[in-house]
Amino acid sequence: MALFFLFSGFYTDYLWFDNVDYTTVFSGMLLTQIVLFVVGALLMVGIVGGNMLLAFRMRPMFGPAMFGGASGADRYRMALDPHRKLIFIVGMAVLALFSGSQFAGQWKTWLQYVNGTDFGQKDPQFGLDIAFFMFDLPFIRMLLNFLFTAIVMSAILAAITHYLYGGFRLQSPGVHASRAARVHLSVLLGVFVLLKAAAYFVDRYDLVFSDRGFVHGASYTDINAVLPAKTILAIIALICAAMFFAGVVRPGGMLPGVSFGLLVLSAVLIGGVYPALVEQFQVKPNQQAKESTYIKRNIDATRQAYGIDNAEVIPYDAKEDPAQVNAAGDTSVSGVRLLDPSLVSKTFQQTQRIRGFYDFPDALDVDRYPDAGGKMIDHVVAVRDLTGPPNEQDNWINRHLVYTHGFGFVAAPGNKVTSGDVTTQGGLPDYDAKDLPGSGALAEKLKEPRVYFGEQAETEYVIAGGNPNNPQELDYPESAGTGQKNTTYTGVGVPVGSFFNRLVYAAKYGEVNILLSSDVNNQSKILYERDPRDRVAKVAPFLTLDANPYPAIVDGRIKWIVDGYTTSNNYPYAQSESLETMTRDLAVERRVVAAQPRDKINYMRNSVKAVVDGYDGTVTLYGWDDKDPILKTWGKAFPGVIRPVSEMSADLRSHVRYPEDLFKVQRYQLARYHIEDPGAFYGGQDVWVVPRDPSAGANNDIKQPPYYLTTTMPGGKPTFSLTTTFVPRQGPNLAAFMAVDATAGPDYGKLRVLRMPSSTAIPGPGQAQNNFQSRFAGELNLLGLQSSAVRYGNLLTLPYAGGLVYVEPVYIQAAAGTGQEPYPILRRVLVSFGNKIGSADTLEDALKQVFGGAPANQQPTTTNPGNQQPANPATTQLTQAIDAVAKAYNDGQNALKESPPNWTKFGESQKALQSALANLEKLKAQGTGATPTATATPSASPSPSASPSASPSGGS
Repeated sequence: MALFFLFSGFYTDYLWFDNVDYTTVFSGMLLTQIVLFVVGALLMVGIVGGNMLLAFRMRPMFGPAMFGGASGADRYRMALDPHRKLIFIVGMAVLALFSGSQFAGQWKTWLQYVNGTDFGQKDPQFGLDIAFFMFDLPFIRMLLNFLFTAIVMSAILAAITHYLYGGFRLQSPGVHASRAARVHLSVLLGVFVLLKAAAYFVDRYDLVFSDRGFVHGASYTDINAVLPAKTILAIIALICAAMFFAGVVRPGGMLPGVSFGLLVLSAVLIGGVYPALVEQFQVKPNQQAKESTYIKRNIDATRQAYGIDNAEVIPYDAKEDPAQVNAAGDTSVSGVRLLDPSLVSKTFQQTQRIRGFYDFPDALDVDRYPDAGGKMIDHVVAVRDLTGPPNEQDNWINRHLVYTHGFGFVAAPGNKVTSGDVTTQGGLPDYDAKDLPGSGALAEKLKEPRVYFGEQAETEYVIAGGNPNNPQELDYPESAGTGQKNTTYTGVGVPVGSFFNRLVYAAKYGEVNILLSSDVNNQSKILYERDPRDRVAKVAPFLTLDANPYPAIVDGRIKWIVDGYTTSNNYPYAQSESLETMTRDLAVERRVVAAQPRDKINYMRNSVKAVVDGYDGTVTLYGWDDKDPILKTWGKAFPGVIRPVSEMSADLRSHVRYPEDLFKVQRYQLARYHIEDPGAFYGGQDVWVVPRDPSAGANNDIKQPPYYLTTTMPGGKPTFSLTTTFVPRQGPNLAAFMAVDATAGPDYGKLRVLRMPSSTAIPGPGQAQNNFQSRFAGELNLLGLQSSAVRYGNLLTLPYAGGLVYVEPVYIQAAAGTGQEPYPILRRVLVSFGNKIGSADTLEDALKQVFGGAPANQQPTTTNPGNQQPANPATTQLTQAIDAVAKAYNDGQNALKESPPNWTKFGESQKALQSALANLEKLKAQGTGATPTATATPSASPSPSASPSASPSGGS
């Protein structure tokens, strides 16, 4: 039975790879692992078992008596001897299993070794091609470790065999051994020391990965002390091995003893003490001068290994006074993305989920699509994915046969929202792909909206296809609410019509219904590994994948684009870091004891763009960086798996973007490695850090994430980019702004860093956020009166008008516990340039306040009007106007709290609110007092979704 379940797992894997047309990967991995398993098992058994048999055959003719009678070993021998063949066979089988499995687990190392491609670049110390360190050295280490294990186990088990069968005895005053046992063990120890000599020689090349010095890579001590020490130790080990072999012809233990003592003593003195003395007395007192050459090697290697060697650092004389610049006619930020993909997910869910069994991810994606005029606009996008059936109907048939797929693509331009106030659903995403079965200009381009393969699917497998004449797979609920539209899957999948296939899948998933259900027929297909990232990981196990696949409408279908990286930790002299550390968003490590990371890398390339069809799960791998030697190596190992990038359609290329994880790694390294002078690098005065996310509120341990948006670098054109900011390691001011061209084209991947002048204090993101909150506290508090809360969106930084402008959207969201499912609605846009700030309903108006002379810096009134005594008639009018605004707002909130909500009173309160606000604006124009710069519409919470007639409809 156990063998059948094992076979089921193997056979279903084959069926899956055959279905996705990647049997080359399956057979290549399997064949390589089998060969390595057999070779490893045979070598280990041959070496260890052969030495045990040799020891048995060399046992003394007269047994233990030759050493003076019986001993404790005789009792063990008599107990084991009748079963020695069985014990030997079982022991060798177990040894073969473990050693073969360990050797087979190194299949990637072997394939890289036999298919290694030269880098065409030599390391600065040994003059060897980088490929030697990337591909050859790991295999040599693996082989040495295997041989060391085999020899050590051979020596131990041969000694036990000699002992049991009288080859030697542990008797006073010493060890008494037969000549055969002494010769045998001397040869094994000589081979061990010979391997040690080889290991010492190979260790010389491992110095390029040393972490002894100020940075990673061979340091002054490594080159001037450890390197010659390793060479000397290798020679000493060769001499010691010869002395062990001499013990074969010369009786006595003096030579082996002397050689062993010499080996240990030289390892301690030459390999340990001497380098420590050099480090302590030569390097540490003069570390900057001594390490300068090696720091420079590390800088050059790290910049090359992480692809930041061509990053362009541009001195940017950023202006901080908007009065000194001319922003007229500068439209570079007019279309900036205002929708925050991490905030409006809730808005997408509440306005476009339609039914509870659909869902959107917590953080949406950003892509580009053309508007009506053909201009590419940043869009916030998501797939309406299926989580599973409602809890009340959660049974095997519904979960695996009916609720099989999501439906539809939802997208909204990032630079605009619906107009109007709360009563007319203003401030919501202005969807151009929405609803079921799908409407909007962008939705019309989608020919196949069904999503069988997505990120949100909770069901491990579904069985689709079945009877096309009697479809039972839920497509979407009908608009009348009385039924559902069904469909039948017509894509590829593993057939489960045959009894045998149903049997093996029933065993795989432990589900007998697969075997017994009459709904599973000859046309049924089983779909599993439904997460796009999991599918790519399975067909390309040699890739490291980006954490954020994103959907796109490509050639009329929903395609998931997954970025694949080739990574290594074997690039000489490059700085090695944990990939998780470099890409995580936490600014502070919360673990008390940091575990040793197992994902360390010092080389990374975005070599593959993987595409997964959302309907049928087809996986296509495109070789994006065809110059990468690691990708070329894997291309040789698995021919035909990586397709040339020239096969990409134009539509697909238009949706390729620079990957976020690679950008995070590069900004992590550039924060330090933008410094190319070894002396300045050692001093560390100009080290940058990524600022904490100022919009995260109380959770200030979050780094500010990079943002996808269209930006214009100085002297350039508007380009879809991935951007980030840096601040000094000790200081809140802005140190630099970095952007990478994220659009496929000649400048794709070009990193540009705008370095701020050291003589001018440009506010950093945290300072800009503080300015926003302090300048407009009264206005923003008015937005968040009573049951509404103010939420800040992503704080965007963009080059503008010779300086840097901060743009931040502000949302209101009903507080939890109001009887509604709260979601954010965009109500304000804040803009900052230097120390001048604007706040308005639109970005254009906020920019005019900063650059057009509006009194944006005037502090809004924050005093409670009810507690303020009027000083003059003008102040009295102002107080009455503010009271009228507050009363109208409170009346609307009270109407919503009634059960059911009183929509008539709510509508009347909104009319009264508009009238009161108009009066407030009139008083402001007459100069009656200080009012908020841009009057806010205190928005009541959206209509509760519990009322179907009042459910928000995006774009209506």
